[in-house]
Amino acid sequence: MRRVHRLFAMAAGVAAIASLTGCNTAPTTVASTDPYPRTTQICAELTSTMIPAAAIGLPTSGAKVTSAELIAATGTGAAAVGAYCKVNADILPVDSKAPNIKLTLNLPGNYNGKGLMLGGGGYNGTIPATNGNIPAGPANTPVPLARGYATFSSDSGHQAGALVSQDGSFGVNDEAAKNFSGDALKKTRDVSIYLIEQHYKAGKPAKMYFVGGSTGGREALAVAQRWPQDWDGVVALYPAWNAASLDLQFGRITRALAVEGAHLDQGKRKLLYDAAMQTCDALDGVKDGLISNVQACNAKFNPSTAKLNGKPLRCAGGEGSLEDACLNDAQINALKVYNTPITFKYKLGSGETQYPGFNVWGADLGLAGAHPMQSRVTFLAMNLGQPANPMPNNAPYMSIFWDQWVRFFVTKDTSFDSLSLDPQQPGKWQARISELTAMQDVNKTDLSAFQARGGKLLIAHGTADVLVSTRATEQYVARLQTTMGKDQVKQFVRYYEIPGYGHALSTVYNAAWDSLATLEGWVEKGQAPQNQIVADTIGVPGRTRPLCEYPTWPQYKGAGDVNQASSFECRLK
Repeated sequence: MRRVHRLFAMAAGVAAIASLTGCNTAPTTVASTDPYPRTTQICAELTSTMIPAAAIGLPTSGAKVTSAELIAATGTGAAAVGAYCKVNADILPVDSKAPNIKLTLNLPGNYNGKGLMLGGGGYNGTIPATNGNIPAGPANTPVPLARGYATFSSDSGHQAGALVSQDGSFGVNDEAAKNFSGDALKKTRDVSIYLIEQHYKAGKPAKMYFVGGSTGGREALAVAQRWPQDWDGVVALYPAWNAASLDLQFGRITRALAVEGAHLDQGKRKLLYDAAMQTCDALDGVKDGLISNVQACNAKFNPSTAKLNGKPLRCAGGEGSLEDACLNDAQINALKVYNTPITFKYKLGSGETQYPGFNVWGADLGLAGAHPMQSRVTFLAMNLGQPANPMPNNAPYMSIFWDQWVRFFVTKDTSFDSLSLDPQQPGKWQARISELTAMQDVNKTDLSAFQARGGKLLIAHGTADVLVSTRATEQYVARLQTTMGKDQVKQFVRYYEIPGYGHALSTVYNAAWDSLATLEGWVEKGQAPQNQIVADTIGVPGRTRPLCEYPTWPQYKGAGDVNQASSFECRLK
């Protein structure tokens, strides 16, 4: 299987399987005529344009356009995209040994006067599909470029190798590490704005938006925290905001999974999944294949005492082979590590003291399945191999991520055994780890500057995400409320949780929601989000649920079609 470097934005592509809308706000329509027809006439004039370092808000050696190509209109209906000028550019580093930041900017002929930056995924290293949909974007709505947005993104300052989104080898270079950690966001934005102004001769865009998931979700929060003056609205989906703290949790879980006998093959994962569903599915009032009351499930389910079809899930005496229909104690212990927080026994530069556990019970840890997207779900979860040294390419995504972080960011020793580093007692590596958390944990909770300029923030996270913890997102929102007050946060932030949705995509409940249209309505028309609906494109195509604002969750009303959002109401936990 080819390593898929766009997996963290995959929900947008998966949504194309069905023509579903996931939002009650009408999307911006595509203009019937091009208000900027000169786009088709002067695209080539941008070729070889030089952008001075003074135009970029962080230190660089300037930037240069490497190509400018006119792309003809394509598609029909919702898939139609008008003609646009595709610009590629390199942002030059200060350190001559650091890689360039490579970016792509699309300048549409039907320019709506607004800009949209798309976030990346994993360790980045590739440029997201800037002419495609947003993460979880419904297939029957025009993509942002078709709506007239000038769309852009970058590889965050390095070019990935064979591991693609898992390739952390660039971390040995300090400037490249800082670019990935956030600096590339400002540099990419400033160069893109410069070129937008040069091309349209119409000043800066009237509105600027950012949408991203996972690492892109961290990036979305980073721009609101660090450069609030640059952005009018932000969508952060399943955000890995405290990225270095998450890496440390990855290390703790990886070491538990590496213990002899702890590996769960796909058969064992199915046993766990089925046992959790039998315990928790009906906790929302109906057996519908989704665990919506996740808090109750976490409190009730215990793999040590759970039963499946009346039989104990735990093997007799805690011992069992791969052929036995039960889990041994090593496997159960690893799962409990996955479910519980890591606490740091030393001071971190970011101030973080822990990273929470994950909603493991009832989540897809990488089940066997015939759907074409299931292999990608598995890849992002526990994959097929057990962690070891050296780290195999089919180990869990998080384990490879940890291994790369330890070898290239922390120790800068490519032969280092990452399993030997205890993330809770790192010894001589403590100072470096602390330094990295200060760089990579995006945890500022005073967003008053962003709010003051009218900025709006939408956050959404699937409750079955086993790569970025939903509980971490809950903690960030709670911190916002503590810092700024619940009433203030309510004025500009909404956080939604989606039952059954995994990381970026899911074959259980694959979310489709036009977050960009919702954001536009809030920022530009003062229409605060209400009665949002999220659709499923894979598990039960066409199924809908209310998009419940946390801490509420969708409970069945007791009557009505279980596949219709109208049969559910958002209930407080």
